[in-house]
Parts: sequence; structure tokens; C-alpha cells
Amino acid sequence: MLLEDYRNERLRKLEEIRARGIDPYPAKSNRNCKIFDVVNHFDEKKGQEVVVAGRIVAIRSFGKLVFLKLRDYTGEVQIFMKAEGETPEGLFGVKEIKLLDIGDFIEAKGIVEKSQTGEISVFANFVRLLTKSLRPLPEKFTNKEERYRRRYVDMNVNPEVRERLVRRSKFWQATRDFMNAHGFIEINIPVLEHTTGGADATPFTTHMNALDEDFYLRISHELPLKRLLGGGFEKVYDIGPRFRNEGVDDEHLPEHIAFESYAAYENYEDGMKLYEEMIKYVAKETWGTLKFHVGGFDIDLDCEWPRIKYADLLLDKFGVDVFNPDREQLFKVLKENSVEVDPKMTTPHLIDHVWKLIRKTSAGPYWLIEEPLSLSPLAKKSADNPLVTERFHPIIAGSEMGNGFSELNDPLDQLGRFEEQQAARDAGDEEAQMLDRDFVEMLEYGMPPACGWGNSERNFWLLEGVPGREAVPFPTMKRQEQ
Repeated sequence: MLLEDYRNERLRKLEEIRARGIDPYPAKSNRNCKIFDVVNHFDEKKGQEVVVAGRIVAIRSFGKLVFLKLRDYTGEVQIFMKAEGETPEGLFGVKEIKLLDIGDFIEAKGIVEKSQTGEISVFANFVRLLTKSLRPLPEKFTNKEERYRRRYVDMNVNPEVRERLVRRSKFWQATRDFMNAHGFIEINIPVLEHTTGGADATPFTTHMNALDEDFYLRISHELPLKRLLGGGFEKVYDIGPRFRNEGVDDEHLPEHIAFESYAAYENYEDGMKLYEEMIKYVAKETWGTLKFHVGGFDIDLDCEWPRIKYADLLLDKFGVDVFNPDREQLFKVLKENSVEVDPKMTTPHLIDHVWKLIRKTSAGPYWLIEEPLSLSPLAKKSADNPLVTERFHPIIAGSEMGNGFSELNDPLDQLGRFEEQQAARDAGDEEAQMLDRDFVEMLEYGMPPACGWGNSERNFWLLEGVPGREAVPFPTMKRQEQ
């Protein structure tokens, strides 16, 4: 049968149900027990009357006997029905079961016992309809694009998708628990900004009718959170969406959840210690282990992570001197490694592409430290080497799993770096950061020394071992209507 035929048959049943005076979409359910409690606490529930509710996932009819398999969020249980007397008004007995379909939501009131085959069951001779479904769930659902477009179907047919989202929730809850336990305060900051910054990314633009002005969707949480430090907070963080108008691949989604935090009177040495502990804590709370096999790498987070300098890695691997870069050499290295780049690309971006060649083959974990000043417009210069910054990245399974640094709080230094970034932007680099004069003004009032840190849900995708669109509930897709 075609989907249209199935739907028409269910519409016919819906009409008959309504003709019997039954509301197929009542507002109230009388459920008083979850299926998990029936199945996992059978000894306590045995002989008791319960009301369970959920979606029908199987129907077996044998004359005067009907067996329904009912599923709620917590599990599945068998509903045993036997033809017995007249069906009470508004309910469905064995005779009326033909009006119900797999996919309908029902509730069943009955006694908890075991069937003759030993299966835990709810013996309910009558059931009540809660929702009549008009489309049948497929037995298999494997087409990737269809799964992403109809995630609600995907979660029913492939329950591991729903369980993954539960782990995603645990991931962020563990992050909150860790930060709160270390004295941080969660402050939600604006998504709409006049001037966006804090990362090299192309922003989305929108328009606010009330003010008749264009705004950007934030690409980072950074600058508003640091304004809070200037306002007297000492430890703050935010978890929420950020938006980057870039391509979609296994490691990037234009809309995703990110986390950033800032601690006054701390530097990048303090940060590496804290966030190494945090990553381990979150992994343990989410997956129950610190050992992972992802992307072809065997990873063990349960160690003290070494620290490796950015300049040393590029010099050792490709002979690139990041302090005296040779553009021709950079193009040559990238070409030899099949990386195509725009001939007009800035030198810092070329260096970054060369670094990514190294990163992709790095198992880790290790801390990448002392990134060049030209690549870190918001980080404080190193006191030992003014050509590098006090910046740190954890490298795990070929990916940068975060970004932190001792924050720049010199307003004149910050203004100069912003002006360099704005000049690059004016020259055509749409990902260069904007000149944010209000942020510089805040620094002129004074912001204490601080360490900042950020990571996105890409950390979850990585350790979960799936691409980004597999790990979010409703990935953005090109519009398609039926």
C-alpha cells in the first residue's frame, strides 16, 4: 500500500471513532505509572492496578485475545486483553481493536501480572485512545536525508538517536555542574549584537523592526562575558547557541551550542589545569569512561596532558618559521598536501591551514600553547616572548577541543589589534573581526587580568563518534515541502 492509502484508511477509522462519540484526541491522560516501574519493580507492582500510557508498537490478535506492545519514554510492556462483556462507553475492547493501529497512543488500566509465557504484562481488557495517528511509522528508516528531515520518525524507529540526545543533555549538565562547583555563575548574554566578534567567522545578519536597525547573530559569547568582568563579576560562563554563516560538514554546523567562561585573576596556566579537569569530569559523567576510540585514534584522557609549542610543531613537521613566514613555502606545503586555498588568503590563515595538517594526525591529548600573536587578536602576549600569546588548545583525536587564553586587557593594545583586523575585513576578509569600540571603552574603564575558555558541542560529537548532524535534534536542511 502507498502512504496515501494507509492514511486514507486511518482517516476512515478516525471518522468511525468520532461517530461513536469518542474524542480521539482528549486533553487528559490518567497515567499513574511509568512502564519502567512496571517492568523493573515487578515484585512491588505485582497484583496492583496501574494506568500506563504510551504508543502502540505491536498488535497481535488471536480471536478473543489481543496482545499489544506499549512503549513510553522509559520502556515497553505487554498489554494483555481478553474479550469480556460489553465495552464501556469511550473505551476499546477486543471487538473494537480493529479501529486502533500501530503508532496510536493509548492508556491501559489493569493488573500487573505475568502471562503464561512469563512475560510481565498489564492485564487490561479495555484501553482508552489518547491520540489517533494518521501516518504509519516505517519498520526501517535509514535514508540519511529523510532521517534528518523527520527526526521525530527517526527517534521512534531508531531509538539510539534519542539516547544520544540524552547523553548530549548529560554533557551540558555535567559542564554546568562542574563550573557551578568551582564558583562560576551562569549569565545568559544577548544573541543579537550591533558588532559581533570573539572569533574569525562570517556572521548572520538580521533586522530589528522596533529599532529599524540591522543586527548580527553572535558568533561567540566572548566580548559580552568579558564586559561582565569589567562590571565586577569574577567568574562567569554561558551555555547557548551561536551562529556562524559557514559550510556544513562533520565538524561544523552554522547553528550549534557553545560554552564560554571567564575567570578574573587567573591566567592560562590556571586555565589549563581547570579545563583539563573539566573535560575529564564531563567525559566521565557523560560516557562513564575516559577511554575512547574515535576517528581511528585510541584516546586515553586519564593522564597529565603534555604541553607543546605551536612554533615548534610547524618547524619540526614542515620547516615553517611562523615568526618569519614565507608565503611561497606555505602555498607549496599546502599544495603538496592537496589543500587548495585562495591566492589572496592572508598569511595568518595560510599558517592556520598548515597547522591543521598537523592537527588532523594528532591523537593527543596534549595542550597546544603559545600561538603566534597574528593568530590571536584577543589573547595576551607572553611575557617571555612578545611574538606569541598565552593561548592554549586541547588537541584530542585530530581536533581542537577548546580554546583558551590569558585575556588581553590593555585597551590600547586591543584597539591596535582590532584596527588590524578591521583593515583585513575592509580588504575583503569577511571572517576578520570587527572593530568594537564599545569593548575598547570598557577596557579603558578597567578589566582585571583573567583567563577565558570556550568549547562547543563539537566535543560531544567527537567523543560520541558521530558527525554533527547526527548529534543534534533537528539539523538545518534546505527547505523541502510535500
